[in-house]
Formats: sequence, C-alpha cells, structure tokens
Amino acid sequence: MRFVTSALLGICSIAMLSAQSPAARPEFEVASVKAAEAVDPVNGGQVRIGVQVDGAQVHMSGLSLSDLMRYAYRVKQFQIIGPDWITSERWNVHATISAGMKRDQVPDMVQSLLQERFQLKTHREQKEFPVYALVPAKNGVKLKESPLEEDTPDAGGGRGATNVQATGGRQGFNVQFGRGAYFTFGNNKIEARKITATQLVDMISRFVERPVVDQTGLTGTYDISIELTPEDYTALLIRSAVYAGVQLPPEALRMIQGASDEQLFKQLQTAGLKLEPKKAPIEVIMIDSASKTPIQN
Repeated sequence: MRFVTSALLGICSIAMLSAQSPAARPEFEVASVKAAEAVDPVNGGQVRIGVQVDGAQVHMSGLSLSDLMRYAYRVKQFQIIGPDWITSERWNVHATISAGMKRDQVPDMVQSLLQERFQLKTHREQKEFPVYALVPAKNGVKLKESPLEEDTPDAGGGRGATNVQATGGRQGFNVQFGRGAYFTFGNNKIEARKITATQLVDMISRFVERPVVDQTGLTGTYDISIELTPEDYTALLIRSAVYAGVQLPPEALRMIQGASDEQLFKQLQTAGLKLEPKKAPIEVIMIDSASKTPIQN
C-alpha cells in the first residue's frame, strides 16, 4: 500500500534527526543539492535516508526541506511552520567541510546552504503548545540502563564520525544511531536500545498528537520495548505519517478513527514513565519564503 511507504518515510526522517547545541554559522567549501529517489526499487521498495559525516565529507540522503531544516536549526518537526510542500520533495546533499571547521559546525553549514540554494528566509517566534511531558511514574523509572558501545575509529571518519542511517519498508523500519544504539518499529512492536531520554522523547512524539518534552531527569542510555496489537500498530503507523505532514488517502485516515493511545500509555507506565498533558511556550521557526527548486549547483 502506497500510504505505508509514505508513512515509514515520514517516521524515518524524523526519528533520525535530533536537537543539538547552537554554534556560529560557517559555510561548506563546496556542496551539491540534487533531487533524490526516496524509495529504492532494487531493494524491495525500501526507504533509505541518512546523514553521514565522514572526515571532511558530508552526505545527506533522501531528506526533505523540512528534514534538512530540522537538522540545520536543531529543532523538532512541530517547531517548523511553513507550506505543506516542504515535506514532499526529497534531496541528496553532498558537501565538503572547509579547512579548519569542525564536525559539530555541520548543521550551521547546512543553514547557510539552505539560505543560498533554497533562498530560505525565516524568523523565530514563541508559541504556546499543548504538550505531553514525559515524567517518572509514581514508583520511579524502571528502564534498564544500557551503556553505549566503545567509540572506536572507523574506516573513514575516525573516532566520533556521524553515521545515522534509516531504512524502512512495508514490514517496518530501523534507525541506527551508532555505537549500538538503534530504534525499530515493526512486527507489532516498538523497540529501542541504548537511547537517551531525548531520543526516547523524539521517538514517542512521532506517535502522539502533542509534542513531547523530556522532564525525566534521566542522563544515561536505556533499553525499552513496547508491545502493540496489530490494530494499534497500524494506527500508530498512520498517525506518525499524519503528524509528519504526509498526505494520506481517505481510506487510510478512516482506519484510525476512534483509535486511542491507551496501549502506548500503558506500556510506558510499565517502564515507570508517564505522559502528563501540559501547556508550554516553545520557540518555532516560521518560513517567510523559500524556493521549491534549489539554485543550480
């Protein structure tokens, strides 16, 4: 079903992008932006997206303008407000980091690239949102702490290289964060290993109607597994696509009418966590103008 692939693409894109600390904004030495085929016809129609920083080389595959903005501005999906088309077209970015620049400045280089190639103009505002706060349950957190694997030099990027990859198809998807950390959604189950509280919040926010903020106080990395009924699994898949801005046919939307988050909430409670509804002021990025077609490389 076409909407299943669209849904997985939306989940993968968001699940793999996480907030980072702000820094001064430099530029790439050279960069190319080309249209991407988001679905790989050779490998069973799988979705393949990724962000790889390998030495001085940066490769970003199958990302929408919204995805690129989330990475560049270090925000979550709900913090970007703009036209619907920013989630549709997908792009490959290949760039070289300028001499003397550091890997942690790559998001700022992507900001410069978007402003140059997509003529992106934005401003920031504070908006109050209904949110869920992820907090410890009454009897305390019961997550299993699971340390990351040792950070070892790899063949290309060396110690600390970034290589976040996401793949997905009709049977589910997988996001690899590196050092043994991953997040999978498939076989009627949500499973994560060695993830931080921030990554857990990002994961949960894909499946519920409100943004989720971390108020757990957790500082380590953890394992969690959430079992789902087939009906709830399908409903969460479709919801995640809707919340990611994917346009789905009416028959898909009818499948989630009357569905609830009850099983997800109960499973979180067994891990000693709960979602509390609150309101919170959150900074958003408003798109003033942007070009659908980037300036030629």
